[in-house]
Amino acid sequence: MKRKDLINHLKSNGCNLYREGSKHSVYVNPIAKKSSTIPRHSEINKFLSIKICKDLEIPYPYKK
Repeated sequence: MKRKDLINHLKSNGCNLYREGSKHSVYVNPIAKKSSTIPRHSEINKFLSIKICKDLEIPYPYKK
């Protein structure tokens, strides 16, 4: 999955950018009060994107 597609998925589910690090971006879900980091790779592994969504308590971008 492309990083920009994952970020669009996070934003569409109510997550916001909290801060930028040197190698990661930190996104938070203000409703669930959860946070997760997103690496700055152009491609993000399917399993990592599922883990990020699970951490933020939002639906997965893939169908199971």
